[in-house]
Amino acid sequence: MRARILVIEDNPTNMDLMTFLLKSFGHDVLTHEGGRDAVELVRNEQPDLIICDIELPGVDGYQIARQLKAEGALARIPLIAVTASAMAADRANVFAAGFDGYIPKPIEPSRFVAQIQDFLRPEQRRECPDLPAAEPYSDSVEPVAIRGKVLVVDDSLVNLSLMRTLLVPSGYEIQTAQDVNQALVVVRQFMPDLIVTDVRMPGLSGYDLARILREDPELCSIPCILISSTGVDLDVRYSAVGLASELFILRPIEPQQLLVEIERRIFGRTPQ
Repeated sequence: MRARILVIEDNPTNMDLMTFLLKSFGHDVLTHEGGRDAVELVRNEQPDLIICDIELPGVDGYQIARQLKAEGALARIPLIAVTASAMAADRANVFAAGFDGYIPKPIEPSRFVAQIQDFLRPEQRRECPDLPAAEPYSDSVEPVAIRGKVLVVDDSLVNLSLMRTLLVPSGYEIQTAQDVNQALVVVRQFMPDLIVTDVRMPGLSGYDLARILREDPELCSIPCILISSTGVDLDVRYSAVGLASELFILRPIEPQQLLVEIERRIFGRTPQ
């Protein structure tokens, strides 16, 4: 069963991100910009869950929560606060106002849908695999200056870990995604200098990702490196991607070759 979720938010970027994530996992999404008339909308629509920003113009999230919890028919609807404040006192105010849950900003795309699961009925919940978090630098290792940003897309956690191990010490900031839908969310937040993507993944493929990027005016300039374990993909790459500009590398990857190609794609030169 699909859940009907109302998102109350005045920031268009945050609204678009939450809407995309929720819809990607099969939920129906209602949106409302700002706090005015939000309670009336809840009365009319009776959503299964409400996600509400705290800092709204006019009527803030605290006022909305108090009004909702004061009405018996609306008080039963789970209400989750989204706020940039991390102070313990502010969290206490969130729950005192009547919110049932709390998600800090900026939201983490890899965890956002999982964070709302417990507030939905069991039949409305979706399986939400987490993206692996970036590993912090060891205190004993001197941090490397960031030379560029790379998004790595692969459904194998082992491959993601290997790529991070290779690229982070070489000075690249890394974000990861385990499928194309997640990648399309991360790419807009992260805006990488380069994308390294596996070709064969469940659902949409690396070819699909490259094609979608090339058709998007805001993302079409981001270069892609496609990686595969089979030579069959090499024969169909141009027809599948539709562009000859994508670099194609077969596994097993030679680390130095990949670093050279990343340098060339980002900076237009071969490293010395």
